[in-house]
Formats: sequence, C-alpha cells, structure tokens
Amino acid sequence: MSGNRRKFLSAALGAVPGWRAAAAGKPRRTFAIGGNEFILDGAPLVIRSGDMHYPRVPRPYWRDRMRKMRAMGLNTLCTYAFWNAHEPRPGQFDFSGNLDIAEYIRTAQAEGLHVLLRPGPYVCTEWDFGGLPAWLLATPDMKVRSADPRFLTAAGRYLERVGKEVAGLQVTRGGPILMVQVENEYGSFGRDREYMKSVQRMIRGAGFEVPLFTADGSGRQNLAGGTLDDAVAVINFGGGSPAREFANLAAFRQSGPRMCGEYWVGWFDHWGETHHTAAVKEFADGLEWMLSHGISFNIYMVHGGTSFGYMAGANFSRVYQPDISSYDYDSPLDEAGRPTPKFDAFRDVIRKHLAPGERLPELPPPSPMIAIPRFELTESAPLLARLGKPIRSAKPLTMEAAGQDYGFILYRKRLDRAAKGVLEVTEARDYACIYQGGKRLGTLDRRRRESRLNVDLAAEPPLDILVENMSRINFGPQMVSDRKGITEKVTLGGEELSGWEIYPMPLDDPGRWPFARGKGAAPSFYSGTFQLAAAGDTFFDMRGWGKGLAWLNGHNLGRYWSAGPQQSLFAPAPWFRAGRNEMIVLDLEDGGNRTLQSGENAIWETK
Repeated sequence: MSGNRRKFLSAALGAVPGWRAAAAGKPRRTFAIGGNEFILDGAPLVIRSGDMHYPRVPRPYWRDRMRKMRAMGLNTLCTYAFWNAHEPRPGQFDFSGNLDIAEYIRTAQAEGLHVLLRPGPYVCTEWDFGGLPAWLLATPDMKVRSADPRFLTAAGRYLERVGKEVAGLQVTRGGPILMVQVENEYGSFGRDREYMKSVQRMIRGAGFEVPLFTADGSGRQNLAGGTLDDAVAVINFGGGSPAREFANLAAFRQSGPRMCGEYWVGWFDHWGETHHTAAVKEFADGLEWMLSHGISFNIYMVHGGTSFGYMAGANFSRVYQPDISSYDYDSPLDEAGRPTPKFDAFRDVIRKHLAPGERLPELPPPSPMIAIPRFELTESAPLLARLGKPIRSAKPLTMEAAGQDYGFILYRKRLDRAAKGVLEVTEARDYACIYQGGKRLGTLDRRRRESRLNVDLAAEPPLDILVENMSRINFGPQMVSDRKGITEKVTLGGEELSGWEIYPMPLDDPGRWPFARGKGAAPSFYSGTFQLAAAGDTFFDMRGWGKGLAWLNGHNLGRYWSAGPQQSLFAPAPWFRAGRNEMIVLDLEDGGNRTLQSGENAIWETK
C-alpha cells in the first residue's frame, strides 16, 4: 500500500464515528474467506448463529437473551437493521432506546458473541413493508427494491447512516461484526443486477469492509437472481434434507464456505389460521448433519419475541394474509424468552461438536412471571370523538398520500339524499367498518376479498368508512404497491361518490382521548387500572374481546383479534410500574367483556 493511500484510508476510517475508540479499546482482528472456510484470526471458524432482533425484544432483556444463546451453544448473533424504525420520516433518524443498534451489537460482543449484520435496505422478516419506510409509497410510481434512482437515493442515505452508527464495530476495528448481508432473498423477488450491485456499493460506501454475503433459497433461479460474484452465497431452508439443499448450492457455485443463512426451525402465523408448531427431532437432526459436515448455520429464529405496535407484516398468496403480533415462531426461546424443548435438543446437539476446551455456559436464572387478577375497564372514549381537522378531497386518498404510516383512517361522506343499494369500496385495505351515525352497517375484510355491502342510508347523519391498516405486505411482488386506506374509489348503486372528508388516525397516543365512566359502544377505547406490587412478564388474556389493539402504560402491545390464533398479548416486566398501572384497549366490536386478566402462558385458539 502506498503512503498516500494509507493516509487516505486512515483519514476515511477516522471519519467514521466510534472507529478510533473501537480500534483503541479492542485489538484489530482478521476475518476472511479461505477457500471453503471462514477464517477468524488465522483459524477456521464454524459459525453457530441465531437470529434475534432488537426492536422485538425490550432493551433490558437483550443481555439475558444473549446469555441464553451462549448457553445453547451459539457463538454468533444475527440481526437485521430496520429502516422504517430508524427513519420514520425522510432524513429524520432515530437510533435511541430500543433502536440503539450500536449498543445492541456492543452488548453482543460483551456476551461473547460475534455478529452478522443484515442492514437491508429490505429485510422481509414478517415486518411491516419488509422494513421499508411507508413514506416511500407516498410517491405514486415509486419502484422499491429496484434501480429506481429515487429509491436508491433514499436507501443510500439510510445505509450511510447505519454505517455511521455501527461500521466502527466491525471485527477489523475491534468489534464483533464478521459479515454484512447485501439486501435479503432478492432472488425470490427479481433479477435486477444493477440494483444488487448498487446496494453492494452503498454498503461498501457506508464503511463496511468485512466480507459481504447474500442469502437466498437453494433453487437455481433464486441463486441466479440474488447472488453476487464477490459475496459469499448462503442458503435458507427449514427441515427436510440439508444434504439436498447444499447439493443444490454446490451445483450453482462450487467454491466458498457452506452456510445455512436462515435455518427455519419454526414458522410465523397469520390471523385466522392455525398456530404453527414444528417437531423438534427433524430440526435437531438437520443441525447434527450440518455440524457433522463442518457447515455454519444461523437459526431463524432463536428468539422471535414480539412485533409490538403496528410492526407485524403480511403475506399475499392468492389472498391477503396479515401476520399476528406475536413472533414466537416456535423458537428455542419462546416469546417470553423461556427455553423450550427445542432449546434443550439443540443444546445437546451443539455440545457434541464443541471445539477442544470449549464449554457451554450455564443458563441465567429465569425471569419472573406473574398472573394479574381480573380487573374491570371502567372508562371509555368513543374512537370517533376526537377527529381533528379533515383533509377534503374529491376522491379518497390513500393513507400514504395523506401523510400517514400506520393505524386507522376515516373517510366521511355527507349525503344529499337518502339512498339504498350496493356500497362498493375499491379497495379497502385492509379492514373496513362502515357506519352511519352510531349504527354499524357491516365490515369488509380484505382477507376474504370483501368489497361490497348492501346498505339503506338516510340523508343524515354522514356515511363513515373506518379503515384499519392491518400491515403492509413484506414479501413478494404485491408489496411494491400495497398502499393503505381506500386505494381507488367508492360507489353506491354504481354511482361514484365524491366529496370526502378524510381523517388520519395514527392512534399513537390513545391517552389523549376524552375518557368518561361507562362502557360505551364500539368502536371505543376502554381504560382500566390495576395495582402491582412486583413486576414480571405476563400474557394478557384477550378472549371475550373482539378486534383491536391494547396499550400498557402507553406501550403498544400489538393487535388482538378473536379470529385467532393469538388470543393473548405479551407484556414484558420493564413496561410495568410499581403501584398503579393503566391498560387501554381499543375494540372495534361490541361485546359483553370489558375486563382483563393475565397469566403466565400464551393462549392459542382459532375460531
């Protein structure tokens, strides 16, 4: 290296925040690809990794979960970075609190774990819009996950900021980051080489110099579309035959380390479907096969946690399929972070393949669980009692066009005469409740492709269409245009209705609604308090309620729905207070139950 180039490189690295501190505090290490092996500090390394995501696990629990990963026998933590969480508005970044990814990675290093970083820009992971920010969809013809220069400009700005946060934590600078992934399963989406190379350049430009990798299914089409010549190609699969999967990879690419980038040991759930569980032995046997052949792996998920708030994603396979809030995933560590039989089986397998002198740490003590006795929610606030100033538009606007990302949006039409016939909404995304005055006329469920309702309307009061964003599609071609609210038009008896008042309702702070004593009629918020002497993790039993969301002391626990399979909401101990605690529940349906209790275990039932 020439003297000028050395000076330039030193100056460039010195411009990365935290690099000099990392380099000064930790010895520089080497990580490289050596033929068919990963080489750490000159010695072969079999990566034993597990996926766990910082937004899905309350920050006070990060260290506990990492210690359990180590106790199971893992030596590496894998995590995505979440663009929509970090850049909620263009150019406005948030890396604080539970989004402090740099501290998450430093904690992993302190607990003896290497790190695989997957910054996207697209991450999938059953997360709203695959981690892409909803504001991208405010541009009508934006083509996400493509070489559209508007998308690349936005993605480049985000990746540059991720680099400023964590590039100083690469293994070459004294940190734990071994490798960085380029995009995510792109071969399942497209074959745009210009786009993939652009993302690769952006990651390098953000200061990441460690080896890069791609992750795709093992089919030739997936690998052809998603891999890069100068990045490690890893493959994703679940049970079945690892031997067959790696034979597929070998037929496509003969050289390079072998690794399962996502070893799917469970699965996610959609509303209205059955909760997924998986046989332990099949996955333990697959793990045994990989370790016996010196193959690296990443368990997806080792601990799924919870997609709190509005962050659960959705799929589209013939019909729209929104995901539940729980991301339990039937993982080795359950939603509350407790070891399962799968944890024990995997630990037994890994123990047989430890390096000479390597020992597994003991499990940390379990976190306390509590059961809260039944209490009543004694106050209510009608959802439509606090609407603010409307946006007036001849035609319905999508949620994104109205400047809104999540929650609900209300479309109000003042009629000039009574009318009856078929009300058709094209298209209500994703769940619409139709009212006139306080009377609910019916619902439209996108899962069932419902768009028409027979109505008999008076001239007064106005017609209200309340639309819930149940989550944006996170996988497949339909995600590109999955805007929310009413996406086209509304007709009555075949005649298009115009002249709308539109009220965005992000519902980020339901405590601002005007509560009063009484049960009220849905859709309403319901509020109640309870006393707590000592905090612990718990699951609120939502059976008897209809459909909505719940907040504990201002923290959005996620969605519930009597359709199942999720019938409880996980509430972590750090979100409770000693003494008085408040629960607020939004229910779209009238029901007899306006009480809550909690227990120590999740409840799974499908109607």
